[in-house]
Amino acid sequence: MNPSTETYLPRWREVRAVQGTVVAPDERLPWPQTAAMGVQHVIAMFGATVLAPILMGFNPNLAILMSGVGTLIFFFVTGGRVPSYLGSSFAFIGVVIAASGYSGTGPNNNIAVALGGIVACGVLYVLIGLLVQMVGAGWIERFMPPVVTGAVVAVIGLNLASVPIKNMASSNFESWMQAVTFLCVGLVAVFTRGMVQRLLILIGLILASIVYAVLTNGMGLGKPMDFTGIANAAWFGAPALTAPTFTGPAMLLIAPVAIILVAENLGHLKAVTAMTGRNLDRYMGRAFIADGIATVVSGSVGGTGVTTYAENIGVMAATRIYSTAVFVMAALIALVLGFSPKFGAVIQAIPLPVMGGVSIVVFGLIAIAGAKIWVDNKVDFSQNKNLIVAAITLIIGTGDFTLKFGQFALGGIGTATFGAILLYALLGRSRNA
Repeated sequence: MNPSTETYLPRWREVRAVQGTVVAPDERLPWPQTAAMGVQHVIAMFGATVLAPILMGFNPNLAILMSGVGTLIFFFVTGGRVPSYLGSSFAFIGVVIAASGYSGTGPNNNIAVALGGIVACGVLYVLIGLLVQMVGAGWIERFMPPVVTGAVVAVIGLNLASVPIKNMASSNFESWMQAVTFLCVGLVAVFTRGMVQRLLILIGLILASIVYAVLTNGMGLGKPMDFTGIANAAWFGAPALTAPTFTGPAMLLIAPVAIILVAENLGHLKAVTAMTGRNLDRYMGRAFIADGIATVVSGSVGGTGVTTYAENIGVMAATRIYSTAVFVMAALIALVLGFSPKFGAVIQAIPLPVMGGVSIVVFGLIAIAGAKIWVDNKVDFSQNKNLIVAAITLIIGTGDFTLKFGQFALGGIGTATFGAILLYALLGRSRNA
């Protein structure tokens, strides 16, 4: 389409569903098939979007609802030109736990303080997007080359490693159930194919929950699963909302996550550009602004911060269907699920050690995603500059290295993120690095 004649929102051209057909962002399949693809994208985002709020003590029903709202915001701000789904971001987990003092189980009683930080992060993210919209994204790529973004992404997973291992198994039996869970996920990942393999987290979680129910409810080996909440929950109802409370320490702690979200969004946009063969760089500023607005809206009512989802990019890569109409359908489905307390009760019934086992896999995959950035971009670790930046970033992030500035404390993910950027800029001045 000629950019000078295109409308703000796409007028999707319908294409026939033929095996191997590539469906572009401004095209769509017939509506029934588009809806079916939307369901597939909801399933793909489900595990991570539900797991992140549970680990922070947030309402998973509200997180699902706000993922749908955020995806629609992203669609409209980007003019429907960038295929992407927005879900709960794992980058917030460490700083939210630190800011709110969350114990790791049940609802987060200090959620309002964390929400203020999430809103501040979204505002900072919007400002970065506006700057990119005005001057371009070259400065981001200079400050955050692959060695930096890879290290920062890896640190998110490594920093969270102690959460499931220390806080989500209170007995030997529950530790064994964590092992059973990540074994189930591993078996699905390796020995299945097609969509079942793409849903490895969800399928593995279901299998592990069945094993847990047999061993506890059937054989009395541990705390049994409680299904009364599911039976008593209504099919439809609005989730409870929470207003944010703005405090300086929490905002200063959580707002820098915007840098991590920029790195994620930048990487995802480059991946979609490579898959579709369309240069989406001119929408980069809009993509950042959209993600930032969605995070502000979500945090304003009690939801998690959101980000573009690699899981859904994986589905696009597998199906070769990049139509933005699919993501509108997925968002609408998420809105319906968000208004179902019955759906939320099913999530709450999942045993904690099973969620812990899934968390071990997810956090590990995040860490490996950082390493994959290095591999894909052929980062040269024979250069001392790259070697030192990656080495220091990984250790201070994993060890939760904390720096205090008066009453404000910058935790592991924050020090690792800023440290990687500053260290690369400093060492990059040396021609002999």
